Amino acid sequence: MSGSVRIMGTRGQPAGIQGFAAGIDRVVVLRDGASVHLRPIRPDDAPRLVALCQRLGPRTVYQRFFSPRRLRPEEAQALANVDYRERMALVAEVGTGQEPDLVGVARYGPAAEAATADIGLVVEDGWQGLGLGPILLEELLRAGAQRGIQEFSGDGESARVMLAGSVYADYAEYDKVRRHEYHLPPA
Repeated sequence: MSGSVRIMGTRGQPAGIQGFAAGIDRVVVLRDGASVHLRPIRPDDAPRLVALCQRLGPRTVYQRFFSPRRLRPEEAQALANVDYRERMALVAEVGTGQEPDLVGVARYGPAAEAATADIGLVVEDGWQGLGLGPILLEELLRAGAQRGIQEFSGDGESARVMLAGSVYADYAEYDKVRRHEYHLPPA
């Protein structure tokens, strides 16, 4: 499955800030009442990315990586180091121990076409179905639009979340999603 979302009305807006994306840091409440902390990824998240991927079930791993393989530490290190502009990643974490566990990650990176970004999204199996994927995706779309990204594309689970309309149902814009257009609601 593939899909894309075009962010309308972003031309002429500032490309965004350089460096750490300080404006994205908040707690959200999921459908079951659980609280999850959303924030930009940091380089020290690499070991937590590996741990998250080790906890994923085989189906979730395949939907994210299109193969049964697991994330290697060197890949996690590369994924945890972003420039917060052309490459952005947001994590969802919960404090279940001494150090919070990552339970979801949404990211974008450059695509072949200018002003377009490819999206990757994964949510730990036990946290799926609670609305976390659409929340992560919406935050990522908003962050990208603020940084001048005009179109997003994704495969697998990312495309399913984008095109299923679940992130857009509250905004009654599913018909626009089917046409690959999406106007971000006001913050």
